[in-house]
Amino acid sequence: MNNPVSNPITGAGYFLHGLKLITHPALRRFVAIPLAINLLLFSGLIWFGASQFESLLNSFMPDLPGWLQWANWLFWLLFGVATLLILFFAFSLLANIIAAPFNGLLAEAVEMYLTGRQQPGDTSWKKALVELVPTLVGELRKLLYLLVRTVPLLLLFVIPVINIAAPFIWITFSAWMLALEYADYPMGNHGLCADEQKQRLREKRLMSLGFGGAVTLATMIPILNFLVMPAAVAGATAMWVEQFEGLTETSDNVPNKD
Repeated sequence: MNNPVSNPITGAGYFLHGLKLITHPALRRFVAIPLAINLLLFSGLIWFGASQFESLLNSFMPDLPGWLQWANWLFWLLFGVATLLILFFAFSLLANIIAAPFNGLLAEAVEMYLTGRQQPGDTSWKKALVELVPTLVGELRKLLYLLVRTVPLLLLFVIPVINIAAPFIWITFSAWMLALEYADYPMGNHGLCADEQKQRLREKRLMSLGFGGAVTLATMIPILNFLVMPAAVAGATAMWVEQFEGLTETSDNVPNKD
């Protein structure tokens, strides 16, 4: 089915649809495993960081004057804030790398649930293991694509006059990058390379930006950001099925709708 409506609201709606999809019993196991891995990883990192920070405090607190001993709680407050900032910026990056092999399987499962069609080829967990290295290489390529464009965009913040528009440009860029990130899983399952994926998304640019914008906003909400990745994969798959799948062989004849 190809929905003729292409606008930011439609795109944002696909992310919300993804949140609903991942609660379905048939899809939960594809969400639970990578989520558990990431929770264990970050819990371990937080525990290790807290223990090291406590040892550091214990080593220099006795040397502080008595009137500064009250600052112990302030140091822990600063540690908590720093931890939240690190989690905010690092979680999406590390979570995507760790869960990348599972996200392809989740996209396959969501597509089969939505269409009732089994995708050709092996869709087992064995496939995820076989494609582990290529998948991780693909994630690193996306990271390189991001870094190459991030530096020039950051420079916009220090250029007079232009820096007024820099935050809006940055938000738009973030939305586009997240649309590319998560559309890669369903589109990659159908053999579309990175350039073809970009072309598909450009054909419905406003809708793609709406989807990426909703994902960007959700990553800023504590607790919810742990569910952003699987919800975005599921939502991108629904968007692929309803908006892009029929264009795979005919996109050259389809006019730009945005």
